Amino acid sequence: MTQADTARLPRWLLGTGVIAVAMGVMNLTTYGFTIVAARLLGPSEYGALAALMGLLMVSSVASLGLQATGARRVSSAPDDWEHIESGVLAASYRFAVGLGLVALVGTPVVVATLRLDSWAPAVLLALAAVPLTVMGGQAGILQGERRWLGLAGIYIAMGLGRLGFGVGALLIRPETVAAMLGVALGAVVPTVVGWYALRHPDRLSLRRARPPRHPDESAPWARGGVLREVGHSSHMLLAFFALSSADVVIARAVLDDRQSGLYAGGLILAKAVLFLPQFVVVVAFPTMSAGVRRRVHLAALLVVLGIGLSATFGAWLFSDLAIVFIGGQAYVDLEPLLWAFAGVGTLLAMIQLMTYSVLARQHRRAVVVLWAGLVGLLAVVPFTDSVPFLLGCVAVVESAVLVVLLVSSLGKHLR
Repeated sequence: MTQADTARLPRWLLGTGVIAVAMGVMNLTTYGFTIVAARLLGPSEYGALAALMGLLMVSSVASLGLQATGARRVSSAPDDWEHIESGVLAASYRFAVGLGLVALVGTPVVVATLRLDSWAPAVLLALAAVPLTVMGGQAGILQGERRWLGLAGIYIAMGLGRLGFGVGALLIRPETVAAMLGVALGAVVPTVVGWYALRHPDRLSLRRARPPRHPDESAPWARGGVLREVGHSSHMLLAFFALSSADVVIARAVLDDRQSGLYAGGLILAKAVLFLPQFVVVVAFPTMSAGVRRRVHLAALLVVLGIGLSATFGAWLFSDLAIVFIGGQAYVDLEPLLWAFAGVGTLLAMIQLMTYSVLARQHRRAVVVLWAGLVGLLAVVPFTDSVPFLLGCVAVVESAVLVVLLVSSLGKHLR
């Protein structure tokens, strides 16, 4: 499909519609892998896999930082997309290699903290982080150019890759090592799709048609350098994902194997609610980067809140079906708490939107709020003795973080 063909498609399909569908497919397939893993591994071993996936999510901050940087810079200065693309891609390769090496060096810590039986899952975790980081730079360029079909292809490939390789590996050998091998192999698929999308014939002809330009150092995207901005963006996203993923690691480290596995099962629902409205963030971020009024941010927050509240009510009303969703009768003890897990997912989704709002405006001091929330969550570790107690503490801390971000960001920094 050429750019001329896509131009005739309805605007909603090229924007919110296509990204919502693509991210829906990605989330369904990703959680399909999670559900299969929870069933095949059981609560005890699934707790280890969930903790590893939580660490993979934290390590993905470099990928998301690259995506945010690429999208912000391209949308701020679309005429200089060639120089921005080369800079973002070069940074993505450097970050990918560096992150992979750091993760490999840290494997002994991961093995000891998560009480793993071997080093293999931790090594595979490090390997999976490399292609996922490269993918971030690719996705950021496509997002900034509002090339929704190419970006949608990356999202779909990410979900299908994890589902196909992950489930296939688990069916052959239902162990944590096999699951992580499938995750690592699946991470390569969206990178290949991104490589193809960035070398589309339309882009190559456009590249040949344009005379070479030297970057304008006064342009918004040129100030400070790509690496520096990726560092700041990654720092902000690291704080968010550390806050959103710390509880599963705490559960694995403090609670017994069954309790930590049950908590990880409940987080399947929480993460589903977190990612359900993510298309709002993806589509709105380029516009946020160009500067918008307070009502636009509030409208996006209301959409996220509405989706989250609907999911929370659904988890309460259809708790028996929700149990099937997270893994079946092995997790039936969680049924009275499922609505609370969905509520936590709603809080995280709203915090995520505020985090990207901060990134769009490059208001870097707000990262302190997220780190303070993480410190508050870690403070309850000595007192954590059950799933309900940990879940309640998480809800209180995340509510406080959201209120502070709303008051400081919407009240002071948006006009």
